[in-house]
Formats: sequence, structure tokens, C-alpha cells
Amino acid sequence: MRIFAVVIRILRQFISDKRTMALMIVAPIIILTMLSLVFNGEDLELKLGVRNTPESIVEQMEKHASVRPIASDEAIESTLKKDYDAVIDFGNGAKKLYLEGSDPSINRAVINMVQSSSMGKNQEMDLEVSYLFGSNNMSSFDHFGPVLVGFFIFFFVFLIAGVSFLRERTQGTLERVLATPIKRWELVTGYVIGFGLFTMLQSAIIALYSIYVIDLMMEGAFLFVLLITLMLALSALTLGTLLSSFAKNELQMIQFIPLVVVPQIFFSGLFNLDTISNYLSWIGPLTPLYYGADALRSVMIKGQGLTDIWIDLLVLLGFSIVFMILNIYALKKHRRI
Repeated sequence: MRIFAVVIRILRQFISDKRTMALMIVAPIIILTMLSLVFNGEDLELKLGVRNTPESIVEQMEKHASVRPIASDEAIESTLKKDYDAVIDFGNGAKKLYLEGSDPSINRAVINMVQSSSMGKNQEMDLEVSYLFGSNNMSSFDHFGPVLVGFFIFFFVFLIAGVSFLRERTQGTLERVLATPIKRWELVTGYVIGFGLFTMLQSAIIALYSIYVIDLMMEGAFLFVLLITLMLALSALTLGTLLSSFAKNELQMIQFIPLVVVPQIFFSGLFNLDTISNYLSWIGPLTPLYYGADALRSVMIKGQGLTDIWIDLLVLLGFSIVFMILNIYALKKHRRI
């Protein structure tokens, strides 16, 4: 009977917590639906530019890729930067393949397709391969690594900031602070700066470890990587403190993870964004990790600088400002100042 009483108490707790019940059913369905649309989306279409290439080879490649002729005076580097995966030039008796190079899986797919389109039955073409970014030694982890660095920084800052701010409220500290003449914007700014100092240290350690210990590819300046991770951590910090205002305990704060944090990994570039279903592709630009991962790849893999990532940084700053403003208004339910 005592065991039965415990079972009844647990069941009543679940039934009375409609939010937990909904999360246990709805969250897995949402995530599985996203995975289905990600992996069952459009097939990856390779984008190739061709110059001085035999028509027979071009016809074969057009069966597997989008092919566009490149003018003789058009710079190959600028073509590759226009979202092209490769440029093929068979001029002057040479057989040159220029790869954009930032994604090893696409590099292999292009090389295999060109070889299969141009080889005879027992003959393989001798291609001269050049890389705009990366190299033939670039691993898949080098491609995924910048995204993972950004994700883990975002995830742990979001979780720690949200739970910490929630404890301030559940333990009564927040109410005591609000009883003073402090303004809501001063309180939010103070928390952001206070937690921000620790997120700066965390971001620096993770970035240093990823680049100099596990040896992720690093073509750009470390200062830019540190700046990106700090801006990404700031957006996670402000989002975590905002959502903590709508949680009553740590469990409810953790419940935001599968709904707010996990879906972002699908649109951060860990999976090829060109293959994601059109039903989901609009979500990516609405998430901070989308911009953070893009900026990290631009610096770490492509060696680009501030002129190439400033838009990503500006959007991340915009997210943080919006979350801070919403947090100020969310504090109204605790006290009107």
C-alpha cells in the first residue's frame, strides 16, 4: 500500500504539471519531425563552373550537378565565392579543378563526379586540384568543429545563466533586490555584465582548447574567434535569463532546452543547409547559432576577417539587445518600477 501511495503521488504530480506532460509528448514529436524534414529534404545539388571543358564531359556532369560556363576573363576566386563548389578548366592542355574547399564531403563528391564524367572504362583522369579554402588534408571534424564550438558555448551559457537567474528568484534574492530603488534596466544590465565576465573566461578557454589542443583548423585570427564566441555567449546569456522568468523551478528551465536550444543545431550548418526542406529553411536566420556558426567557419576555415563577419556580429548583438529589453519588461510581474 505504501508503494501504491508513492505511485499515486507521482502520477498526480505529473497530471497537475500540464507543462511537463506536454513537453514529454510534444518535444520529441517536434524534434523527430525536424529530423525527418532535415534528412528527407532536397538532394544536394553541386554547383560547378566550367571553362574550356569538352562538351561531352559537360553533358555528363549536367546529369549530377548545376553547371554554368565561366568566361575567360572571369576570376575563378570570385566565382567560387558566389556559392559555387568548384570550377573546372581544361584550357591549354591542362586539367585543373578549383575547389571552394570548405566542406570535405563536397570536395570528395565533386572530384568523384568529375572523374566519373571524364574517365574511360579503365582510365582515370589526372586532375590538378587546387583549394580556395582548406586542403586535401582537411578532415570532417575541421568542418564541423567551429559549429560544435559555438553550440557548446551557447548551450552551457544558456543553461547556467537561466538556472542561476531562476535561483535568484526562487530563493527570494531577486525580490529583495527589487525592493530597493534599483531600476529594472540596471538590474538586467548588472546581471549581464556579472555573468558576462565568467562567460568571457569560458569562451576563451573553450576556443583556446579547441584550436591549440585538439588542433581544429585555424586559418584566421584568434582574436576574431574570441570576439565571435563572446557575442554568441552574450546572446545565450540574455536568452537564458529571459526564459528563466517564465520558469518556476530548475526542471521547467531545463524544459526549454529541447524547444529552444536543440532545434538550433539543425540550422547552424552542422547539416548542409542547402538540403533542408523549404518548410524549415526560414527558421535558421531567426536563431543566434545560425550567425555564430557562420562567422566561426568564416574565420577558422576561410581565414576571413572583420569585413566578412561584421554582419553576423551585428545580428548577434541585436539578438542580445532584444532579449535584454524583453527581460526588462518580464520583470514587471515581480515589481513595477
